[in-house]
Amino acid sequence: MSRRSGVLEFAVLGLLRESPMHGYELRKRLNTSLGVFRAFSYGTLYPCLKALVTQGWLTEESALDDPLAAPLAGRRAKIVYRLTAAGKEHFEDLLAQTGPDSWEDEQFGVRFAFFGHTERDVRMRVLEGRRSRLEERLEKMRASLARTRERLDDYTLELQRHGMESVEREVRWLNELIETERAGRGRAKGRPADQGRDDTDPTDTTK
Repeated sequence: MSRRSGVLEFAVLGLLRESPMHGYELRKRLNTSLGVFRAFSYGTLYPCLKALVTQGWLTEESALDDPLAAPLAGRRAKIVYRLTAAGKEHFEDLLAQTGPDSWEDEQFGVRFAFFGHTERDVRMRVLEGRRSRLEERLEKMRASLARTRERLDDYTLELQRHGMESVEREVRWLNELIETERAGRGRAKGRPADQGRDDTDPTDTTK
């Protein structure tokens, strides 16, 4: 399984943990709640759903748009996806993981979106790991800039500085989050992934 497909699996399980959904609704939630999936297609989502059904983590149920309406010839029923008990257990296992993958750009934003379902000690390890990763990146960027400064034109130099400032901003944001967690002011477990969030991706260093 590729890293990106693993992130998609995690996000799908997390959203379906909140409530069953049909494919279109699920895709919409992925796009609006989790910025990392804004550009993905049905061709990516449905193979993932089928694989999760095959593994026993989801079930498929047929439902008409309006369950009270009389059946119509040629009317297609929607497929509603529901998390199974095994799927919920698998998602809980994924939530508990704090290895290096959870700190990287592709995964951190999605992991953060589900911090409302994540235990405090796990949140702390992921936040501290992400901060460590960014501090390493920042050190390399500064060293690279110091070596190449004299050879760069003004626009390339400004681009390099912009990248560094973006990373520095995220480090400051992580410091604040870590202090909040240490003070015991973290949000309660069970908060929906997109409740109270805006669409800004905290890992997007282009802003």
